[in-house]
Amino acid sequence: MSHSPTTTEGRKRKRTSLACDICRHRKVRCDGRDPCTTCKFSGENCTYGTEALAKSKSDIILDVALRSERLLREVSSQLAYVEGIVSRSNPSATDVDSSPLATMSSTTTDNTRGQIVPTLNISNAILSPFHASTTESILAWPHFDNFPSLREGHNFSVFHLENSRQPLPIRSSIMQPYTSRHDIENLAQSFGSNINFWYPTMTQNKIRQLQQRIVAGNLDDTVQSCLALLVMALGAASDRISFHVANREPNSHETENQSQQKILSELYFDSALKKIFMAQVECTIDAVHCLFLAGLVLPAFMRGTDEISAFTNFKLLKRLFFAYLQRPIQAWSFISAATTKCRLLTLSPNPNTSHEDEECLRRLFWSCYILESDYLAEIAALPQSGIADIESSVSLPGEYHTHASQVDEEKASLYFLACISIRRLLNRVHNLLYAKDTGASFDEAQFPSVVSELDHQLEQWRDFLPPDFQFQVNSQPASSQEGAFLRQRYLTCKSVIYRPYLTRALSSGDDPNARLPDDVYEQGKCCLDACWLHAINLGSFAHTIMIDTWICSLSMASAMLIILAASQTAAVQAYITPDVTALGPHLESLLRQWMHIPAHGDVSPSVERSIGLISKVDQALREILRK
Repeated sequence: MSHSPTTTEGRKRKRTSLACDICRHRKVRCDGRDPCTTCKFSGENCTYGTEALAKSKSDIILDVALRSERLLREVSSQLAYVEGIVSRSNPSATDVDSSPLATMSSTTTDNTRGQIVPTLNISNAILSPFHASTTESILAWPHFDNFPSLREGHNFSVFHLENSRQPLPIRSSIMQPYTSRHDIENLAQSFGSNINFWYPTMTQNKIRQLQQRIVAGNLDDTVQSCLALLVMALGAASDRISFHVANREPNSHETENQSQQKILSELYFDSALKKIFMAQVECTIDAVHCLFLAGLVLPAFMRGTDEISAFTNFKLLKRLFFAYLQRPIQAWSFISAATTKCRLLTLSPNPNTSHEDEECLRRLFWSCYILESDYLAEIAALPQSGIADIESSVSLPGEYHTHASQVDEEKASLYFLACISIRRLLNRVHNLLYAKDTGASFDEAQFPSVVSELDHQLEQWRDFLPPDFQFQVNSQPASSQEGAFLRQRYLTCKSVIYRPYLTRALSSGDDPNARLPDDVYEQGKCCLDACWLHAINLGSFAHTIMIDTWICSLSMASAMLIILAASQTAAVQAYITPDVTALGPHLESLLRQWMHIPAHGDVSPSVERSIGLISKVDQALREILRK
């Protein structure tokens, strides 16, 4: 088929805008890498100067993705060197990152689909089991022996505490909620602007199909019907969250609307739960066998991919709703099932799958990776699905039609990339510094170089953020909700990176003869500053309220505990100012409000316990400052 002149010119323009100076001068094709393949083999100095022509928005998004992935490869290479330093002094450390695909790196968004490019031993960004950076690990520090009340009620782990809860109450009737076409459209839009923005895994066309299924009342016992009901439930729940983001008292009309959205979300979710047996059946060995046979029988992978992707999407959305309900064990159960499917499909690619289905699976993979890592960061004993073992072989998200507005679509993709990259770095931090028996934080001779490298990578991540998501490292409000959420991730990472310096400073106690080098105390202050900013900057961010309330409560309890530990050591006591007394009431006010938002059964006992711990730490800090 011949191309029109306009089409040919457009393609040439795109190639030219991505070309390096050498390739542009020679008028040869350039793959946009740094260095590009042509310059690499010819030995030329590959540079990118002034763009020949203005780039389109798609080119800019592609450039950001390429630069981000190039940065991640550089991060992996540099951290591999750091891991080598750690492993030389502790040979068992190398076992932590072993995986069947540990020597493979991410492919760029413009590579041939399904191709995996081998590179030089870039290990995966995994979380080590039983790492020593959970809230429960911090509470076990000897610095809290003088505060026995802090450990009261902590006889049970977070896992056992949550696992002892009453089952989720479900209505006995099979009543489908009645909603008008207009209301259904609003719920779908709410889902798209919230859930599908944070985790952009569903196309506009898919959302319309599920929306039409609800309108038509075609809710049979299939995974597709469960998926449609979950989109409505999450749409109603996220619409209800929007009132809390405004951070003001709702008027009578808004209060009534909130009540209606609560009822709608519960009814839709109950309806989805009544169809869950289809998904549970498909999780058995027989279900795996059936899927295997379906893959053999179907000549094209299109239908099989739709069914499996719908199942994986269903599991992911179930996890999101359980996260909204602040039920972490149930949420982890569903995300674990979803990640297992993602891993299987990723390791068994079919060349006949469509680009859209391939991109859907890729985005589901990274969504599962983020969510599973978030839970493993606080419950280190949870079994791992193995999805992190292959993350370096999976491409970053590419083009995908998730929103009606191109601006929203691009913004969601960039936000997703930012969340992926900071989660990968967080996993590196936890693994390199706090892995059981091998973490560098346990060796005073090793951790300074590791901390320096990790902090360098964190600052590079912040420098790469698009303008819409950039933030200042202070207590001033961020310019956007997305920037505010990413700043919280940044501060979490910062505090965890510099924690080894603080623990070393705390180990000196009040012994004047145990004075350490000044840089130990200065770097320990970086940890304290990050903890303080992390707590004071917490706000009513939709992403946090909807998905991360449980994780946030534990993270804030950790920050308060670290500040309390520092307040008892003379060498770092000067860094604790009276401003810390504002943290406790601030955190309690927000968390108590969010704790009751789901109103679907009892409140989370671990969130409630975290709030109680924050309150006790606040009282102890006030007493210390008073003295």
